[in-house]
Amino acid sequence: MNNGIGVIISNGTLRYTDSHSPIISGLKMTIPKGKWTAILGRSGCGKTSILRYLAGLLKNKVVWSGDIHIDGAEGIEGNIAYMAQQDLLMPWLNVIDNVCFASKFSEDRTEDKNRAFELLELVGLKGQERSMPSQLSGGMRQRVALARTLMQDKPLVLMDEPFSALDAVTRYRLQDLAAQVLVGKTVLLITHDPQEALRLSDRIYIMKGQPASSISLTVPNTPIPRKISAELAVLQQQIIDTLEVDYV
Repeated sequence: MNNGIGVIISNGTLRYTDSHSPIISGLKMTIPKGKWTAILGRSGCGKTSILRYLAGLLKNKVVWSGDIHIDGAEGIEGNIAYMAQQDLLMPWLNVIDNVCFASKFSEDRTEDKNRAFELLELVGLKGQERSMPSQLSGGMRQRVALARTLMQDKPLVLMDEPFSALDAVTRYRLQDLAAQVLVGKTVLLITHDPQEALRLSDRIYIMKGQPASSISLTVPNTPIPRKISAELAVLQQQIIDTLEVDYV
């Protein structure tokens, strides 16, 4: 498996080409190698824009200024896996073929299929390989999406609210599973949920202001996924209080 890569963003400004005003300005963010980093902020503050820009999905749509330093790789292109809120499964493909979709042009299809079977067992979907997406629950579909993300074996994993559409228990279980299977990867997680950020992240940034910039929050130096505790409850309230200012 590929090792994680670190990303350091300095004085970043992002403006969409159809707007005169930047959505992000003065962005400073360190995404440590092999760790989880979470970004929180109100809707429209630019959280997803950061992910989409890093993933190369905003070419010719934005103007960017600032420095992005990559630690552990020559560049960021080709080193990213992206997991979105929607599972984005192909409805005409079964589970195993959805997991293998990114590698369908690989020269060694047998090896890919064997790895896909292993990953599906890892995420608790052994026996569902030939099922169609329409036969799966929302939580099972996100497990397929997680296996597909793992199949890409990229050092930097971008996650855009991947568990937000799930019920509380399924969400909790998938948080635990993601922490387990993404060990060693660099993960950048966008979430609206302070509790999710605190359970999963080694570093948390809160996007504030307009245009938005980031402030960092100190989190406990304990292994993830964390159990909910009195300390996390206090930090959760601190995050809510900090976010609330932008809603006034």
